[in-house]
Parts: sequence; structure tokens; C-alpha cells
Amino acid sequence: MAVGSGNWPDVKAVKGFRLGTAEAGIRKTNRRDLVVMEWDEEATVAGVFTRNKFCAAPVHLAKARLNQNPRCFVVNTGNANAGTGQQGMQAAKQSAAGVAELLNITPESVLPFSTGVIGEQLPVDRLLAGLPAAKADLSEDGWLKAGEGILTTDTRPKGASRQFEVDGVVYTVSGISKGSGMIRPNMATMLAFIATDAAVEQPLLQTLLNDAANLSFNRISVDGDTSTNDCCMLVATGRSGAESLKSEESALYGSLRQAVNEVAVELAQAIVRDGEGASKFVTVSVEKADTVASALEVAYTIAHSPLVKTALFASDPNWGRILAAVGRAEVDSLVIERIAIWLDDVCIVENGEPAASYTEAAGQAVMDKDEITIRISLGSGDITEQIWTTDLSHEYVRINAEYRS
Repeated sequence: MAVGSGNWPDVKAVKGFRLGTAEAGIRKTNRRDLVVMEWDEEATVAGVFTRNKFCAAPVHLAKARLNQNPRCFVVNTGNANAGTGQQGMQAAKQSAAGVAELLNITPESVLPFSTGVIGEQLPVDRLLAGLPAAKADLSEDGWLKAGEGILTTDTRPKGASRQFEVDGVVYTVSGISKGSGMIRPNMATMLAFIATDAAVEQPLLQTLLNDAANLSFNRISVDGDTSTNDCCMLVATGRSGAESLKSEESALYGSLRQAVNEVAVELAQAIVRDGEGASKFVTVSVEKADTVASALEVAYTIAHSPLVKTALFASDPNWGRILAAVGRAEVDSLVIERIAIWLDDVCIVENGEPAASYTEAAGQAVMDKDEITIRISLGSGDITEQIWTTDLSHEYVRINAEYRS
């Protein structure tokens, strides 16, 4: 399957982080489906993982090895190696061992990742046969090919990059992600790999990634499903030449946090924009909530509603569906008389009642757009949270009906 690069951004090389890609024929021929990423020993690594109880064998292995000085990721697409029992775990270990032998590192320092069809055994022989080509392709400039090599039903690779300067040192943060369906928080059916040339102590790097994931990959939803294979990894190679970051009080920490957050949000939004069959990019913003939990509960109740999503696909300003979703959100503190709802800047509900100024023509003009904001004010506090989602189309059904064909 050929995948177009689309509007591939200018993803900068990260010193000390190398990516190599190969065509291993794991599920389909003539497509990149195997990626190796490697770095030097002084780097630190952080990760966040799916909360699905049936998490895939490579997820179990990657989580267990995260504190063993990782030196490499090996990623395959076309097969999730999930729901595959002990044979699947053995396949994940074999994959890591194969890379370790090629790179002359310990198997425990290799973290495997897989994405694709659940419940089928990983063809390890094909993966192992493709590793030498991936090793030969290793380069700090390999982001685009790696972005293509981790895709499944995605229509295009997803990348993002930021550079900033602190005390005369220019730092780089770059990343790639994949995902377009089975997307919801905790995390989505997605893989994301981000690297920086800053030197960061591992506990602080984990804090950076946790915060970034909560603001990005845990704020997106396409269809409300949580995958078995989701992971987001952050590598700090330490090759900037500056001293290691040890404290949140450092000036570098604030700048690095902003860059990592921006890269993560851009990658997460790219997943939503490439949602399976999606024709609209929708921001759901809940403001004046009493807690973060209540704001997100309202937001996700709207985003996961099939009736809201199909109205969006039809460009139908049937705002009663949004109203109903807000009302059934499991938030005890909701006071109907305080609630206001907008489509972009068009008020549809105020004080819990239809807005006197609303017209069908104004609502239709918003719904005809490709990008829409649904904004809800709960009138009960000062918390604002937002998430990103899509409509639900005929194409989504077709893609997922034909996924294994």
C-alpha cells in the first residue's frame, strides 16, 4: 500500500536519535511496515501505555523493560500481537532479541511495539528477515519513512517538530504518530514516538511525558474505543551538549515542556484529522466547570454520542442531540438553568433554554464548515477543558468492515 506524505511538516533531525525503515511483508507487500529506532547509552526514556486489560504482548514487555536503560525501539505494523497468549509474548521477545543481536546490545534494552490486526500470531520470521534492511537504513533524517512505516489505516504520516533556544543552546523536539480509528483516551489506538536532544533525568522526563499525554493523546476521540497497543514514548538523547536537566525550577524545563506539549498536541490533532472516514475536525470545549473530571465527562459524552457524530457528518444543526448528551453526562453538579451552548460563536442554548437569538440559518452555516467548535458553559466553576473529535461517516463503517480484507 503506497501512502502519500501529504503535507509532511519539516521534522527536524534530533542529534543522537536514528530511525531505519524496511518492507518486511508482515501483512502486505510493497509497503514500509518495520521501523527500528536507536540511540546512545547516555539517553533517558519515558513511556505511557494503554490501560486496556488485554494489552498486547509488546506492551507488557516494553513496560517491564522501561527501567532497564532502553537503547532501541522496534516497531511493526500489520499485526498487533495482541490476544496471542504465550506465543505472542515469545514473538515479542524474539523480535527484541533479533534487533539486539544486530546492534550488539542486550535484548532487555530493546522495547518492541506492534500495531495492526488483533488476535493473529506475529509472523516473526518475516520481521526478523526485515531487520538488516532497517538497520542499514538508520539515519537521523529517517523521520518521514519511519512515519510511513508505523501506519495502519492512516492515509498519511504524521510528524511534528519544535526548536527553541535557552542560554545559547538550540534544542530540538521531534515526533511521529499513527492512528485514525479505535481512538479514545487511556490512550487511543495509536503509537507516538518523540525525541529531544536535551539531557533530562528520567523521573523528570516521565513527568514531562505524563503531562504532555494528558493534554494531547488523552484528549482525543474518534470512536470511543480503547486499543490494546497504545504507547507514547519520549527519548532524551542528551546530545545537545548542555548539562542534564534535573529540576522543574530550571528555565530550560519550562521551554522544553512547552515544546514537548506542542509536539504532542500537534501529533494528537493529526490523528483526529486523519480519523477513519472523518470529514470534520471538532473541538469540544467545556468551560466554567467545577472540576476537571466533570468538564471532561461532559465533553466525552458529547464526543462519543453516535447521534451527535452522525448529525455532524450530515452537517445537520440538530442541536437537540448536543443538549441531550450534556444532560445525560454523569455529573451530579449540573444545573440546567446555568448551562449555555454554542456552535462556534452561535449561541443555541442560554440559561438552559433555546437562545432567543438562534436561527436555523446561523446554525447551518456553522455545521457546513470542516472545522467546528462545540462550546458548553456549565456555570458552576472556573475550570476549562477541551478535547478533539470527529464526525462518524459511511466511510468509517466501510473501512472497519473491510479492515482484515
